[in-house]
Amino acid sequence: MSRTALRICPLCEATCGLTLTIEGTAVTGARGDRDDVFSQGFICPKGASFGAVDGDPDRLRTPLVRQDGELREATWEEAFDAVAAGLRPVVERYGPHSVGVVLGNPNVHTVAGALYPPVLMAGLRTRSVFTASTVDQMPKHVSSGLLYGDALAIPVPDLDHTDHLLLIGANPLESNGSLCTAPDFPGKLKALKARGGTLTVIDPRRTRTARLADRHVAIRPGTDALLLAAMAYVLFEEDLVDLGDLAPHVQGVEELRAEVRDFTPEAVADACDVDAGTIRALARELAAAPTAAVYGRIGSCTVPHGTLASWLVDVLNILTGNLDRPGGALFPQAATDKTPRPAGPGHGFALGRWHSRVSRHPEAKGELPLSALAEEIDTATAEGEPIRALVAVASNPVLSAPDGDRLDKALDSLDFMVSVDPYLNETSRHADVVLPPPPPSQSPHHDFAFNTLAVRNQVRYTRAAVPLEPGRMAESEILARLILAATGMHGADPSAVDDLVIGQTLGKAVKEAHSPVHGRDPQELAGRLTGVSGPERRLDMMLRLGPYGDGFGVRPDGLTLDKLLAHPHGIDLGPLKSRLPQPLKTVSGKVELLPEPIAGDLPRLREAMRYRPDGLVLIGRRHLRSNNSWMHNVPALTGGSNRCTLHIHPADAERLGVRDGAAVRLKGAGGEVTAPAEVTDAVRPGVVSLPHGWGHDRPGTRLGHAATDPGVNVNQLLDGSLLDPLSGNAVLNGVPIEVTPVSEKITALT
Repeated sequence: MSRTALRICPLCEATCGLTLTIEGTAVTGARGDRDDVFSQGFICPKGASFGAVDGDPDRLRTPLVRQDGELREATWEEAFDAVAAGLRPVVERYGPHSVGVVLGNPNVHTVAGALYPPVLMAGLRTRSVFTASTVDQMPKHVSSGLLYGDALAIPVPDLDHTDHLLLIGANPLESNGSLCTAPDFPGKLKALKARGGTLTVIDPRRTRTARLADRHVAIRPGTDALLLAAMAYVLFEEDLVDLGDLAPHVQGVEELRAEVRDFTPEAVADACDVDAGTIRALARELAAAPTAAVYGRIGSCTVPHGTLASWLVDVLNILTGNLDRPGGALFPQAATDKTPRPAGPGHGFALGRWHSRVSRHPEAKGELPLSALAEEIDTATAEGEPIRALVAVASNPVLSAPDGDRLDKALDSLDFMVSVDPYLNETSRHADVVLPPPPPSQSPHHDFAFNTLAVRNQVRYTRAAVPLEPGRMAESEILARLILAATGMHGADPSAVDDLVIGQTLGKAVKEAHSPVHGRDPQELAGRLTGVSGPERRLDMMLRLGPYGDGFGVRPDGLTLDKLLAHPHGIDLGPLKSRLPQPLKTVSGKVELLPEPIAGDLPRLREAMRYRPDGLVLIGRRHLRSNNSWMHNVPALTGGSNRCTLHIHPADAERLGVRDGAAVRLKGAGGEVTAPAEVTDAVRPGVVSLPHGWGHDRPGTRLGHAATDPGVNVNQLLDGSLLDPLSGNAVLNGVPIEVTPVSEKITALT
């Protein structure tokens, strides 16, 4: 007999509410939850395929431990014994930085992934930390940190109320939004147009989003910062700057005016391949709109000037008075945010507090560039020990980082590696221990990260839809036991990890004058927490201490876990509101419009005005049925238009002798790959596009369906040397590439 259960979808950043159909313990269907306070019934193909993702037969069900060179099934006890025996000797002999931690994108899509990795890194005391952020959004974190003093203070466009939306390097009709959590992003864009608003898209491809736009500007890849700087110049030149209510909270306007004086539309037009008149029109339209928001995403982050482009997105919102006002770009307020502190100066944001050992890359937000992981393992220097052991949590850097071939070899040289992953994939196949978390139906869900980026304030929590299968271990317990094994406490009760965090958090809260629990007994407060698990008790604590919480009884109508459980479709907390100056943590207590690191990088941008590469340049692309390398093992989400093909413009194809469907060889600084050509005018001349996340052809993996159509790894074309210097983010777009036809035909497309 079937039943239904609610579940928040963890398969992309839209966080849609689902209603699952369950037969026994198997998820047999998924539809949108019409009563969900945030998504209101919206669902995309990934969410509709929840059951297939959840029930993938290639998901690992038991731990794997390497014995005599082979990974074999083991008990959980054997697995954690092996972790303790493998990690602790490395730490004790070579020091904490000899253990690297790599966190992948899926971490932010689970409760455990949000709660436990920070404890692991603090316990290890390692500076060798790498995450997917430095092949994705680190420029936005850095620019926000420099502007606002907080790398997590990221304003999002008020999609439901804006009159004018300018997207640069973003394709939300395929990505469902990123660093902007918005169920039914396509519907919100259509609603914008229906109410008379304007949508402008700046992208070298005519994407699905661009086809919806009122104006599509096909910019040359990698020149986003130049175009945005020229728009800022026009605002100053034509006296269109109007900060409005922002004025008391901003410093550095006149200094910025002086810094952008060289970036005239005429000066940048050739490099951007956008005429000066269009650039002036973009600036004038932005300034003239009653409300407007500029939103940039991965296409403007993964370029040589990614931090400058991310900074300039906010600069334009600030100069037009659209930051922190309804209809503009606003700071969300998540229910699990820390207790809001009084407005005033903070500690600010610092870059380069330490550096990588080999290439001396500065840290950003406590992380080193993922591009540097291989050299930190395989290169000896006098600057300390190389990484000798690695903890990879939901991470597949062999596919997601540049030069996967080098990293592939480097991982084989490690003394020890443990991977927390549901699959034996291109990275986890190197591990000495693989710890598989259960499928999403057997896990609870709350979006700690994405609610801080949501276009409407709300809070939702769903418990596991299906009981934990016998022999499985909850992801929270896996990570808690991993922390204990890695930090010399192997064998302790895993609840000790949650108890430690609760004790430390409440102990700090009772000492803070602005906290609702100031002066109270932390042990008494801990005793009042509810929940059936450590993660639920921690969620209850965060809700109670948060901006909408009950303050442990101080505000009887405030949020608690029990109240949230009583609202299975979530609780709506209202539209985004103006919040400045409270979110600011800069030393000045103001928005610092021209921070020193930004000013120091502007000469490099001036040099870029004189650079126009010859030949073809490469960009990536997304598909609605993919999320990086996650889902290519699900038949329902591959095939059709979701193929690993090289998009090339007809004029370039004719010039190079490339035929549609024929094989082409791509050569870059990191190597070469062969892929089928797809001739299309969706890309502008001079640009080719290959999707990210493919290349499932390495031996030793257990990805049966993905291996039938493996595609190629676009990141193998990169050698990892191209980085945005401020953020350490990999340059993945606008990279010079050679394309030549090969004789054989790829029959899959014929």
